[in-house]
Amino acid sequence: MLHVCANPQDQVAQLVCAIQTALAQDIAQRGRALLAVSGGRSPIPLFHALAQAPIDWPRVAVTLVDERVVPPDHADSNAALVRAHLLTGAAAQARFLPLVDDPQDLAGCVARANAHFRELAQPISVALLGMGEDGHTASLFPGAAELAAGLDPAYPEPYLSIRPTHAPHARISLSLAALLQSRRLLLSIAGQAKHAVYAQAATPPPCVALPISFLVQQTRTPFDAYWTP
Repeated sequence: MLHVCANPQDQVAQLVCAIQTALAQDIAQRGRALLAVSGGRSPIPLFHALAQAPIDWPRVAVTLVDERVVPPDHADSNAALVRAHLLTGAAAQARFLPLVDDPQDLAGCVARANAHFRELAQPISVALLGMGEDGHTASLFPGAAELAAGLDPAYPEPYLSIRPTHAPHARISLSLAALLQSRRLLLSIAGQAKHAVYAQAATPPPCVALPISFLVQQTRTPFDAYWTP
């Protein structure tokens, strides 16, 4: 479902409410919750608001939807972004599972990320996604050699490595299979260009040229998009 938000502040408020509700439900049912978030600059206001929300953070684990394979203090590191803008105040009590511990060892990082994810032994409570104007989500980039594996609904691992053809840095990304095992998926987008991409992605059938279409059009996992002009 596409939710039209009046402005960026309304979008943040609606997303915080949705995330807070999803986490609270899993905490009530399982005693813990798992939040997967995306990076980039656009989620920063949401992270600030989420950090101040009344969430039982000690019962929440936070991980990343995707990550650039860079040192943890690099300007492009999603982990650094999350530490700076989300894991503050009470939210610092959440357990954080970054994806890159040695940027010189991509295969090892992927293997360790998968092992840590499996150790949690629970599905993602809610995954916060973004979308590029090329139709990528997470780091499932159109044209990437690994895209077929990333979009395989039977892919056996939560994370895989991705080397985008037109974006800097190798990446580690959740697979479509892992995302579809989430209890809830949320997409945050803004602007007319992304609204047009979303509309195209919602038009059957899904296609590899728009990886986001495989999430928009699926009916297995609750999916909600929040758009603001």
